[in-house]
Amino acid sequence: MTTPPNISVRNLQRTVRLNVAALGKFGGRAVNACAAIPGQQKFPSSELAVLLVSDRRIAQLHRKFMNVSGPTDVLTFEHGEIFISVQMAQRNARLYQNSLMRELQLYIVHGLLHLRGFDDAERADARRMSSLQEKILRKIAGTAR
Repeated sequence: MTTPPNISVRNLQRTVRLNVAALGKFGGRAVNACAAIPGQQKFPSSELAVLLVSDRRIAQLHRKFMNVSGPTDVLTFEHGEIFISVQMAQRNARLYQNSLMRELQLYIVHGLLHLRGFDDAERADARRMSSLQEKILRKIAGTAR
């Protein structure tokens, strides 16, 4: 197995206070767990970045790259960037009765799985990806729903 890539977590929003250091540590564990999944494509880069942004910023990216209006929770780009809307994570955490940290961890794993070649466009693929996300979260964060 090749060496997993480095991952950095940067907070580019000012609306919600976050423990970025804890997310960075989680990101390292998540990269290792996702790198260990057999039979998938390799990560696209030796350097990955998680960028925590506002709804406004992610809505701009969503429109520009996906031609879809409005914010989304996470956007993953093939060169290794994972953009996460912290405001969307906060709303979804309340909706799904998760902590904000757990919701952000879920989005990091989700983005990493996309970078390994997993897709969630079809229902069966989405179920497989969701199951794998939960398994990874239980393993490295001790947080299952």
